[in-house]
Amino acid sequence: MNLPCLAGAWAAHEGELRGYLRHRLGSHEDADDLLQEVFIKALRQGSAFCRIDHPRAWLFHVARNALADRLRVAHTMIELPEDIPAPASDPRPVVDDLAQCLPRVLSELSAEDRLAITLCDIEGQPQQALADHLGITLSGAKSRLQRARQRLREKMERGCRVRYDEHGRVIDFTPRPPLPAAD
Repeated sequence: MNLPCLAGAWAAHEGELRGYLRHRLGSHEDADDLLQEVFIKALRQGSAFCRIDHPRAWLFHVARNALADRLRVAHTMIELPEDIPAPASDPRPVVDDLAQCLPRVLSELSAEDRLAITLCDIEGQPQQALADHLGITLSGAKSRLQRARQRLREKMERGCRVRYDEHGRVIDFTPRPPLPAAD
């Protein structure tokens, strides 16, 4: 197969590609092996290579992908000794069980606070939906939601004795009895 466009592009960019690969791999032999892979991929393009608008960019793109593949395979694995104990399974996060308190505390909030929390935080609606529902501005809805969240937090802390770590994550709580079932 005689492809003068490939021969010209290769002659113009081979040195730069080789330098790039040697710098990244730190080995002349590995760089030359990878360079050969890039050339073979270009050669497999056949006459389609001649229709590439920017052969240098194409060659570097192929070289980067081949380099990434090579480095991914080359990741060294460290063999672990067999006597290392398996990590203890973590119990469910405390926050999962905290859902027991939520219905009770929500029922103790005002209807407006309950609507804001339910619509935005539980149902996942955007704050604009709250604003539209209440007929207020978006900034007004944001303020109401923030105040409702603060009141919910205060009720959770008092009613369920929720405790937080230094990052604000729930670490402990005392469950409250569930609401009586409605008939």
